[in-house]
Amino acid sequence: MKKIALLTILLTTLAFASMNIDTTYATMGAVAKKIGGNLVKVTVLGSSKYDPHFIVPKPSLLAKLHRADLLIMNGAGLELGWLPPLLRQANNPRIRNGSKGLLDMSHYVPLIDVPKSVSRAFGDIHAQGNPHYSSDPHVVLIMAKAIEEKLVQLDPEHELTYESNYKNFTKSWNIYLKNFDANMKECKDKKVVQYHELFNYFLDRYNIKSYGTIEPLPGIAPSSKHTIALINIMRGNGVKLILQDVYHERKTAKFIAEKTGARVAIIPHELGADGSKTLQEFYNKIATRICQ
Repeated sequence: MKKIALLTILLTTLAFASMNIDTTYATMGAVAKKIGGNLVKVTVLGSSKYDPHFIVPKPSLLAKLHRADLLIMNGAGLELGWLPPLLRQANNPRIRNGSKGLLDMSHYVPLIDVPKSVSRAFGDIHAQGNPHYSSDPHVVLIMAKAIEEKLVQLDPEHELTYESNYKNFTKSWNIYLKNFDANMKECKDKKVVQYHELFNYFLDRYNIKSYGTIEPLPGIAPSSKHTIALINIMRGNGVKLILQDVYHERKTAKFIAEKTGARVAIIPHELGADGSKTLQEFYNKIATRICQ
């Protein structure tokens, strides 16, 4: 009987799943599930355990993209190294550039760190600005609204359901943010360095100052000269926290920590990067590991 009941639930869920949504990364995927509910099936293309700039373009992703009704991408150049060739091979007119089935979230998020000029001499910079906005929990509200509007556009028959899901989610998320922001007031005077500028949106939101990066330039491996200079900066400014992501090498951060007495905190850049299963757990881990 239990098997029959489970099968019934599964079939019922599939019957209501009228839209296939692909998201390039997990945080957007979690928001899409909240807004779409039982009316959508969400597939996350990029693993959170790897560098988001260089997701391996596996053949299995082609089938997922081919059947997608909606593709939600981060944008701002973050997927430039892996998504375009997959889209060409997937041959899905619903999610081509300029189609209704493509949602570029960077068009809705106010981007920071926009470079005044673009040159290879500055490393792998993003011409449109820093694409790592998912670290800011307030951006979740922007994502939710953009996704709700897009779902209504593509599936107006279920407009009331999407609107209801959106209202319920944003109500609970605003309550979460109120408590989260109150707790983050204890961290406003923190000083940090990062490996890569993955957490600028979070740091800006909560007035935490970053004194530099372990990378001398975006996408460039650390050199001895730069590492020594960063150690001196940290000593001179009393920086005692290094934000290390899950996918870059950790040897350099460990060396710098030994020379400065700093603490190395492993910070997830996306939901699931270190095992987090919910949006709340993802952002709580960022806060806890920075503020402890």
